[in-house]
Amino acid sequence: MRFSVTVGAVGPGRDPRGLAELARAVEDAGWDALFLEDYLIYQGDASQPTYDPWICLAAMAMATERIRIGTTVTPLPRRRPWKVAAEAVALDHLSNGRFVLGVGIGDPGDPFMEGKSPKVLAEMLDEGLELIDRLWTGQPVTFAGKHYQLDGVQLTARPVQQPRIPIWVGGNFLVPAVRRRILRWDGSCAYKGSTDAPQQITPADVRGLLAERELDVKVSGGDPAAFAVAGATWWGRWIPPLSVDETLAIVRPGPPVI
Repeated sequence: MRFSVTVGAVGPGRDPRGLAELARAVEDAGWDALFLEDYLIYQGDASQPTYDPWICLAAMAMATERIRIGTTVTPLPRRRPWKVAAEAVALDHLSNGRFVLGVGIGDPGDPFMEGKSPKVLAEMLDEGLELIDRLWTGQPVTFAGKHYQLDGVQLTARPVQQPRIPIWVGGNFLVPAVRRRILRWDGSCAYKGSTDAPQQITPADVRGLLAERELDVKVSGGDPAAFAVAGATWWGRWIPPLSVDETLAIVRPGPPVI
């Protein structure tokens, strides 16, 4: 099992420079990854400044040598998939193959989602992932979807990681479409239950998912040792927006020992 820290790019000390320094601290303390939540306005609260996570990821990549970096998660329907594909390849090269792309539909209440329904956002997510996967091959892509269309477009820069940059799927894994999406791609960073009625993922949940297919499973909370026995590959610690000193006090003791 490997261990990660997840934070938002929000508030004092979590601008690109501050997150590069945090990434070094995470690496020095023995953690295996630092992931960023992807918001333009952090959880809809504009009282603290939110910084572009993709710029922050570039700073984190340059400040570290070992840990994985990535998003958990990027609301893909908020972005043009070809732009995400190109940025992900650049980050994969900058980090020498340490980038993970976590994705989800995003929050339908996000003002930048233009009022789209969850159904439409899910359609855009599935089409966007298919496009990204094909664009990463470096071959010309023709695509005629409901939401996106391309005609012979080719991005020739390819990822360091093969066959592709790992794609982890977030969302409520009790929703059949989310579970189907997880099993289509490379990993799960999903939660359990609705955001207003969250539930703790259990080792039995992990075993049930892995019985269908071998893939990366990232969990948080609960007993890391029990999750390791169940086959989870990652255990994560989420740190809310805190001061630099409070964040470092959590990070510097290092990951759990199991």
